[in-house]
Amino acid sequence: DSRQKNLVRIFNEACYRHNRWNVWSDFVVMAAISISNIVDKTHFESREKTYFTLAEKYNKKELDCFGRMFAEIVLGIDECPDQDFLGELYMALELGNSHAGQFFTPYNVCRAMAAMTFGPDLKEKIERQGWVSVNDPACGAGALLVAFANECRRPGNDINYQTSVLFVAQDIDMIVGCMCYIQLSLLGCPGYVVIANTITNPTIAIDDRGLIPVPGENIWYTPFYFRDVWHYRRLAFQMDTFFKKRKSPEPAAPMLPEAEPTPHPLVLNEAKGGQLTFF
Repeated sequence: DSRQKNLVRIFNEACYRHNRWNVWSDFVVMAAISISNIVDKTHFESREKTYFTLAEKYNKKELDCFGRMFAEIVLGIDECPDQDFLGELYMALELGNSHAGQFFTPYNVCRAMAAMTFGPDLKEKIERQGWVSVNDPACGAGALLVAFANECRRPGNDINYQTSVLFVAQDIDMIVGCMCYIQLSLLGCPGYVVIANTITNPTIAIDDRGLIPVPGENIWYTPFYFRDVWHYRRLAFQMDTFFKKRKSPEPAAPMLPEAEPTPHPLVLNEAKGGQLTFF
């Protein structure tokens, strides 16, 4: 679309002195850090150091290009949330690693898969359990999870995924994992992205629904993971674990620290259907 075309034009401006792959990968990581460091104080210092190390490669004009590129992503997803904005760009620019099997699923196929996964009993599960979790263990840029979020919003489904669905993603590739993180964050999807090998190091949580992952350096929590409703759910689980541990001699799940929320709450506006938006 027009926003993707604008981003490509700006991206080319930033590539005069640099390798295209390096520019894309540095931009994606810096954009992901910019979002993460608003809310995740546990990883703030290490990621801030990475940000400035990457930024040192570029002059003021090139860094300005990064800012304009990020603005196009924000506007593109805001204007048309039902798309794989970054995944389509990544493949169109031929940045994918074919040797690693990076052939992203077309978004229309992801929409069909999300519709089949949705199921007629999802609302009943949410009413019974309070919320559900959805996982993609080889997420790429997150197209399948983006499609599921949009499936929740379709007329007739009418599920507020911001309060009712936890999105869990994992990928072995740092760059595409950060692309997934950016898209989920801008869509207001609560959850996290784990950068690790799903086969040898699958995501592990201390609860049976994936609400609280075992802490690690390469876990990227989305801003909406820190919304009050999800905070209280994590707190309720930890309190329940604490009292079970006191009542029973059996070992209970460990009380592990979470990523610390920002002391300055996000400024959010309520949109149609009760969903919140950054804009």
